[in-house]
Amino acid sequence: MLERIPSWLEQASKRRRYLVGVSGGADSVSLLHMLHRLGFGSLVVCHLDHRLRGAESTQDARFVGKLAKKLGFEFEGGRVEVAELARAEKVSVETAGRMARHAFFADCARSRRCRRLLLAHHGDDQAETVLWNLMRGSRGASGMEEDQEVTMDGLTMEIIRPLLGVRRDELRQWLESEGLKWREDATNAEAVAVRNRMRNEALPLLENIAKRDPVTALIKAADSDAEMREIEAWAVEQAKVTDPQWRIHLPKLRSLPEVIQRACLFSYLREAGVSNVTRSLVDRALSLVDPDSPSVVNLPGGGTLRRRSARMWVEE
Repeated sequence: MLERIPSWLEQASKRRRYLVGVSGGADSVSLLHMLHRLGFGSLVVCHLDHRLRGAESTQDARFVGKLAKKLGFEFEGGRVEVAELARAEKVSVETAGRMARHAFFADCARSRRCRRLLLAHHGDDQAETVLWNLMRGSRGASGMEEDQEVTMDGLTMEIIRPLLGVRRDELRQWLESEGLKWREDATNAEAVAVRNRMRNEALPLLENIAKRDPVTALIKAADSDAEMREIEAWAVEQAKVTDPQWRIHLPKLRSLPEVIQRACLFSYLREAGVSNVTRSLVDRALSLVDPDSPSVVNLPGGGTLRRRSARMWVEE
């Protein structure tokens, strides 16, 4: 095993059923072997063939299927022509791939009656996420959470990422030391997808400029941000700005310091299911506090945030 076993893997029930997303790459293969060695006995290995790499994609699927059988786990496989999906939906291949995975995992959850999904995101993935979110104008150094609820294809899933505190190189070194095989995706080195460019161009450049590892700094920033979010959640709870109909009570909101107003609006929009709640969206929502401003703000994905009299609410 690794020098330090991630705490979630040590503490979680070994008897519960879990879905495990396994691509065949080093990260997910590491996770699967750790789960096996730690005694997790009721796993369903889920692999989606994106059909992006021809014969190699087929070989990936076969590799994962054989590995699941060897370790004594159930296997769920799927195939989606992601490139065709991207053209049909007029989105990037990255976005189409995410859409396909979400639909596949949701199907697995329904057929297996299990909404707990383990994914192999690690510390380097976390750093890339934080950096990209900052570039998109996120509110703070937000990253992935170890355990969170995510809606996939209309189904609420519990997503668990036990390896967020482990670095990519640690996982590969462990596999090599144990003589364990994995599949290498050559497209990871291509400067095409955003993730690839962050990994292969942006982060190495930052390391060269700063003469220190930017991944460590970004992971710490995400941890600090998570701590601040806990404090913020407590402050929002104390503020109690919503009425019994779950509308924002504007006189109450106006009585608070602006920083708490922002926190309340961020929390309210997130709880209302609004996607991509950025700082700029919170700024626009905050403008509604002024009674002389326009009374409606358009929200991502449709819907509006509306002000009338002394109340404000999300309207479909």
